[in-house]
Amino acid sequence: MATPRSADARTATASHPRAASNWPAILAGFCATLVGLGLARFAYTPLLPAIIDAHWFDASAATYLGAANLVGYLAGALLGGPMSARWPVRGVLRAMMLATVASLAACAWPLDFAWFFGWRIVSGISGGALMVLAAPTVLAHIPPRQRGLASGLVFAGIGLGIAASGTLVPLLLRQGLGATWLGLALLALLLTALAWNGWPAAAPAPVATPHAAAARKPVTGALRALTVSYSLNAVGLVPHMIFLVDFVARGLGQGLAVGAQYWVVFGLGALVGPVLSGWLADRVGFATALRTAFVLQAGALALPAFGLIGHGGLIVSSAVVGAFTPGIVPLVLGRVQELLAHHPAMQKPAWSRATTGFAVLQASGAYGMSWLLAHAGGGYALLFAVGGVAIVLALVTDIVARRLHPAA
Repeated sequence: MATPRSADARTATASHPRAASNWPAILAGFCATLVGLGLARFAYTPLLPAIIDAHWFDASAATYLGAANLVGYLAGALLGGPMSARWPVRGVLRAMMLATVASLAACAWPLDFAWFFGWRIVSGISGGALMVLAAPTVLAHIPPRQRGLASGLVFAGIGLGIAASGTLVPLLLRQGLGATWLGLALLALLLTALAWNGWPAAAPAPVATPHAAAARKPVTGALRALTVSYSLNAVGLVPHMIFLVDFVARGLGQGLAVGAQYWVVFGLGALVGPVLSGWLADRVGFATALRTAFVLQAGALALPAFGLIGHGGLIVSSAVVGAFTPGIVPLVLGRVQELLAHHPAMQKPAWSRATTGFAVLQASGAYGMSWLLAHAGGGYALLFAVGGVAIVLALVTDIVARRLHPAA
């Protein structure tokens, strides 16, 4: 006959493998963000000069091809939820990763502009869908007290992609432009295979709590404010994401090699940022961690905006903004899940809306700042100032929302 002690041991043994089994799911989520955003989007940045130099496309066409990924990303963010409602989420995630592999491989042959543009759209759609679906699918199986770190590990794939864009792509380009695209496709295929069996089964259907209806009204207002803050944060990231290297190389006259060094600093920050953000959120809560992120980013943008651009200032600014380029994502996702703890069925649609808002303002900010740089005559400092103002507005929106909706 089993003793009470042996029964307890069996219970502990049964619960421990369940905790350990979270790691394959976290690894799958990491691979998804690395493939869908890290490779499909950020690897294009160092490929852009090579595409122009190889006369695949002229500078204007190559820029539009970069924007095609953003357009597809918007579509993917909107379509991810409906696709997962129609088909098993594991199947959708696997299909989106395979679609990314196919898009990278197809870009090795620039048959014409329409061919290339179409496949860049495909890569954006798959990236947007993976962004909306991967982390919520994984986090549904993670204990709440561990979701910050787990979410950070999932989104660290984006940071690794940013870091790899300045190291792996130049190495592959030594073999030729076509070979580089095929190399990226092969890497994406290997990551897809690594993630294939790691995706968890769909979580049980969410059940609303008895107090869900009463809690819905204040939570809805707080969610709208969160989406606005997250979208404004996207504008604040644009100056570093797009103009950092050019700012150092041409704006400060230090040359492309020095500009590339600061991009490496930016990439290293992006690599560790999501994990540190998640770690902080597990200790102080997502709400406090998010407000801290706004303050740190505003300070980092103020340095170049006010001309505090010595070597140390540029390193701090590049590292901090680099850290929160992917690091802001797990904080906002975690905050969405906190606000909708009593409305689990609303979490995925709310995250999809936040992702869409982020993508819209990031693309708008990129085009707007490009126009400012070309026509306003304010120089690069104006771009960092605009980004800093956007982050301050995100912080103010967060503060006001918490005063208006203290129950959230």
